[in-house]
Amino acid sequence: MTVFVAKGDMPLTPAQLEKRAQKHIKRIWPDQARQKSIRLSDGAFDTFMTFFSADHDVNIANNTFNWQLAEYRKTTARLAQYVLADGRPEVWEDQPTGDYDEEGNEVMESVLVQAAVEPLEPTVEVTKYDVDGNGTTETVANPLIVEDEAERAAAQSIVDGTPDDVTAWL
Repeated sequence: MTVFVAKGDMPLTPAQLEKRAQKHIKRIWPDQARQKSIRLSDGAFDTFMTFFSADHDVNIANNTFNWQLAEYRKTTARLAQYVLADGRPEVWEDQPTGDYDEEGNEVMESVLVQAAVEPLEPTVEVTKYDVDGNGTTETVANPLIVEDEAERAAAQSIVDGTPDDVTAWL
């Protein structure tokens, strides 16, 4: 069996996949054995290649799955980031200090685990200059928010288009 790409592996580029396939063929059927089988027309190499092709189709399917899985993980990580227009709240958590009080209870301490980030202003003022150097000020949508929303929309479309077998695998 020459299935060498498993689901969950790091994805390979098409060139890497082809290079590995050729290494498997050469390892099992060295050049001289291949030439001899072809010269004798015994069909042994052809039979091997028939089975190899079926296994290679599995390798290609698994590699496609791995690319989709990597993209899904990357885009869900992007979507997990806070929305710039909304900011994020400060989060405190009680954590044990390792000390105990007189009654044997573990002493807890409030620790800041996530700093607050203020939301960005929805609009910004920009000055545009004409050819004479005269400037006019305009109010425009904050470009950082626009970019954030565009990246989120692109990431969401990838998540929405991810096949069910990939999302179920996680």
